[in-house]
Amino acid sequence: MLEELRIQNLGVIADATLPLDPGLTCITGETGAGKTMVVAGLGLLFGGRASRAPLGADRALVEGRFAVAEAALELRERAIEAGADLEDGELLLARSVSSEGRSKAWVGGRSAPVGVLAELGELAISVHGQSDQMRLLQPAEQRAALDRFAGADHGKLLDAYRAAFHELGACASELSRLRTSAREMAREADMLRLGLDEITAVDPQEGEESELAEEALRLENAEALRLAAATAHGAITGDPATGEGGATDTVGAAARALEHDAHSDPKLAEFAERLAEAGALLAEAAVDLSSYLDDLSADPRRLEEIYQRQAALKTLYRKYAEDLPGVLAWADNASKRLGELDVSDERVAELESQHAELTARAADLATQLRASRRAAAERFSGSVSTELKGLAMPHAEVVAAVEARPAGRGSVDLAVETAVSGASEDGADEVELLLRPHPGSQPAALHKGASGGELSRVMLAIEVVFAEIGGPPVLVFDEVDAGVGGGAAIEIGRCLAKLARRHQVLVVTHLPQVAAFADRHLVVSKDTSGAVTVSGVRVVDDAARARELARMLAGMPDSHLGVAHAEELLAEAAKMKS
Repeated sequence: MLEELRIQNLGVIADATLPLDPGLTCITGETGAGKTMVVAGLGLLFGGRASRAPLGADRALVEGRFAVAEAALELRERAIEAGADLEDGELLLARSVSSEGRSKAWVGGRSAPVGVLAELGELAISVHGQSDQMRLLQPAEQRAALDRFAGADHGKLLDAYRAAFHELGACASELSRLRTSAREMAREADMLRLGLDEITAVDPQEGEESELAEEALRLENAEALRLAAATAHGAITGDPATGEGGATDTVGAAARALEHDAHSDPKLAEFAERLAEAGALLAEAAVDLSSYLDDLSADPRRLEEIYQRQAALKTLYRKYAEDLPGVLAWADNASKRLGELDVSDERVAELESQHAELTARAADLATQLRASRRAAAERFSGSVSTELKGLAMPHAEVVAAVEARPAGRGSVDLAVETAVSGASEDGADEVELLLRPHPGSQPAALHKGASGGELSRVMLAIEVVFAEIGGPPVLVFDEVDAGVGGGAAIEIGRCLAKLARRHQVLVVTHLPQVAAFADRHLVVSKDTSGAVTVSGVRVVDDAARARELARMLAGMPDSHLGVAHAEELLAEAAKMKS
């Protein structure tokens, strides 16, 4: 319940505090006094669009104090998430707008995003004005209203349909993408395959580059290498043709010379041993050089093969990467990309099968959704028509018509029931509220068949019906009684009083017949004594209340006859409420 509302520097209201009670609170005042600023303040408090503070004021401020019931679990949880402390059951909300248009919000005394106020507002309060009446004339709003009335099971069915519809859309998009881009994807796949085939044909191996370079250098200098190796081999082994000895003979002779007298000095024995080792190393080197000479060949064919191999590798570097590791990485990435570019008939066929299954599933859910809507429409029509009887429209009937949407008018066509309907994420149905003013007349759309007063009463009847199934605990009505007078106004007052038995109801009204039913009556009055017109809010009761009703009745608050008429109206309203 909203216990208190404070408004500062909003419109013509400089500073006003509205003490609020359970039940029905009516807000009245002269034209231009700022009654609608109360509704505007509530809209601002709960995340509505903010305009700048009026000239001469640093900021506009709206504060609200709520008593949050234990049963309002969702509201309590969201407020606690925002940082509010609800141990005492009170929730403080505030919103300010500076003269530059900057907005700030607070929840439970802590700064919070404005969006949090809007979320809390959806759970705590419902504001209805003439703009809401115009919105309800739109087919999409009428369908949403019927879906809300249909209940939780219907809501689950609608969620299931939307999930299937979105899954169908994703599948259709993927299938369309494959079909429309198949040529580009096939071209890319062919290029990747050509590259992979070229790399596979060359079959580059890690470390191959350096090995080829070494072998090519050896073959290119084969004669010089042969001469060097042969000269070194001859120097070690000597020349058999001339009998000239080599290094092995010289080292051997030196070792033998030392061994002859080694028994006389141990150091000579050590030298002899070292020379023997050197001789062995020279003999081993001679064998290796001989083997090297046997293997060394100036093979032009092999050198040409190496050149061709190096040229093939350079071609890969020029096309795919700067070096061999880069070429191998390109081949790995190309293989993965080919897997993504699966444009095979099998993939298309798989998606087509999935699309058919999802289409059938969405159509089945759309069929169930239509049946659920029609059942809810019958209940909704009966409930609203019953409420209209108590609003001085005893013969009127509201019909919620649920019809198939024509094929081609949705994002996809589905076979619903026995025909094809255009489907969107909300189903394959068109919902329209029709009004039959009296028996024998043809139902007509609300915007065509209802006068301003009738539309106000239809809106109120719908709100009463919604209140029966739950909704926010606070209901605010801004001149929903426009275009109504006489006995119909009394019935509207009685209806609002009935609604206030289960909800806290705030009504901005210009009708004394409605204000007479209030449990608390607030008057917005303006003061023009200064250079600037400002307004304030006061609570009226007893004689002051009768004078306000007299002003509303005849514009003469001091008329004894007017006051007597007002007192009679108050007494009659009290009887009707009891």
